[in-house]
Amino acid sequence: MTAEMAYTLAVVIAVLVALASNRVPAEIAMMAAMVAVLVAGVIDTGQALAGFSNAGMITVAVLYVVAAALRDTGAIFWIAHKLLGQPRTPLASQMRLILPTSFLSAFLNNTTVVAIMIPAVQEWAQRLKMSPSKLLLPLSYAAILGGTCTLIGTSTNLVVDGLMQDRGFPGLHIFDLAWVGVPLLLAGSVFLMLFGRRLLPEREGLVEQLEHAREYHVDMLIPRSSPLHNKTIREAGLRNLQHGYLTDITRGEKLYTAVGPDMQLQEGDQLAFIGAPACARELQRINGLVPAHGGAHKLQLNHHQRCLVEVVLGVEFPGLNKTVKEAEFRTRYHAAILSISRGGRRLSGKVGDVTLKVGDTLLLETSETFVEQYQYRRDFMLVSPLRDSTPPNFSKAPLATGILLAMVVVNVLGFMSVLEVALLAAGLLLVTGCVTVNRARMNVSVNLPVLVVIAAAFALGTALEESGAAAWIVGILLSGGIESPWLALLLVYLVTSLFTEVITNNAAAVLLFPIATGVAGQLGVSPTPFVIAVMFGASASFLTPLGYQTNLMVMGPGGYRFTDYLKIGVPMAVLATVVTTALIPVVWPFH
Repeated sequence: MTAEMAYTLAVVIAVLVALASNRVPAEIAMMAAMVAVLVAGVIDTGQALAGFSNAGMITVAVLYVVAAALRDTGAIFWIAHKLLGQPRTPLASQMRLILPTSFLSAFLNNTTVVAIMIPAVQEWAQRLKMSPSKLLLPLSYAAILGGTCTLIGTSTNLVVDGLMQDRGFPGLHIFDLAWVGVPLLLAGSVFLMLFGRRLLPEREGLVEQLEHAREYHVDMLIPRSSPLHNKTIREAGLRNLQHGYLTDITRGEKLYTAVGPDMQLQEGDQLAFIGAPACARELQRINGLVPAHGGAHKLQLNHHQRCLVEVVLGVEFPGLNKTVKEAEFRTRYHAAILSISRGGRRLSGKVGDVTLKVGDTLLLETSETFVEQYQYRRDFMLVSPLRDSTPPNFSKAPLATGILLAMVVVNVLGFMSVLEVALLAAGLLLVTGCVTVNRARMNVSVNLPVLVVIAAAFALGTALEESGAAAWIVGILLSGGIESPWLALLLVYLVTSLFTEVITNNAAAVLLFPIATGVAGQLGVSPTPFVIAVMFGASASFLTPLGYQTNLMVMGPGGYRFTDYLKIGVPMAVLATVVTTALIPVVWPFH
């Protein structure tokens, strides 16, 4: 092993550790790695910056504009509503869930699709008297499987396709991956419908508690000079709340439980309520009640500026493993935490003393600008339906949908490449007013970290090749005397799947690309099946909540624990491995 190989491998290992630890933003880690191999002379300037002009990376950026138009026109809501329907049985709900989700995810951003579907799934759960935990993880898996069916289904597919074109291979068409992706989707769907409800947990013990999915414990205070002083609970309007109920009252050092409707309220009383997120909104509309642990009145906001927002903490939230007070949440985000739910269960006690964890669902009182400012940040993800400052222009939803369909048809017929047709579609959406220039620019800019990770990862992949490190790794992988192309394909798929569970799927694909082509070259077979294996392996993230963004989004609302992902994710991963590695050589032969 040469010094250049050792240095490059050390940089790669450092990046893997940084990405797996989630202590450093992915774009910072990848850019630092790019600079490290550039200044050391492993690659030149042209090779370092080649990723920023790669066709796959640019296509991903252009499709963000298309996605913005579909969201701003309400087309995605319209499509989802038409496809979802009104299921009446658990089995019908699973079919209605998996098919539309996978269909939309084949053409749209998975995160957007899952965010839209979550409220619908929770509504189904309440109507069918079943736990939402039986449906939300299959929702995420359906989005992942749907993304494997088309070239534009995930950014990973486009990135690997761009790498293939850089090597002189012909580019893929939109539906080329469907020969493997559709059978994988069908197999995964059947598995989820047959075994999903058995393997997934039922977090709520009583059927009645299903009416309170994402329950919160909200404490309210009767302040000085409150008009509720000396009024009974019935007179105050607290007896028949629509979205929650009063559980107890703390007066001084005395706790009153099972309080009756005729009990009189007094200044300084702390009232504990349990209910859905809308319960907090309902309580705040009662004159004479204020949040007990500091609400928006401490944020110096006018009443008309306040709103309630529900967020799920992500892996890059800076206050993880700190108490709310230590994290200085109100100061940092200009938002007050009213309540916290973890694993589908409400957390009682003083909010400021709660230690924050990944997947915690927070009910916030904040300003209306919070949604616009943080809805695309990776500190946390918004999962509740929130009113946008600009309502969708539903009159242009059919036009936006038509442009999307035309984009797909033109590429399928072979008239244009994916990049060309995506640029044309984005231009038409801008010209027709389906999306404004500012909205399009904003959607690209907020996803800039993803684009930087992709572009910088190209440089690191090139460094692996130029230094000879990729060839050395190939030699290690094949040192066991593997001569069967199928076994080598299986090995490449498994390594890619493992990498994507601990680092970003795009980074995993780019790092494994030169290794996959190197394995093919060593065996003297076509590299195409190995490259396709990298595509599918990088998308097959079923084992952890951190492996794919949608897995994390459903963790809080579904009340999932880490072991829940393993319980259903392991058989899903095995199924995906068998189906993928069996079909790839049939569609793309080794010789």
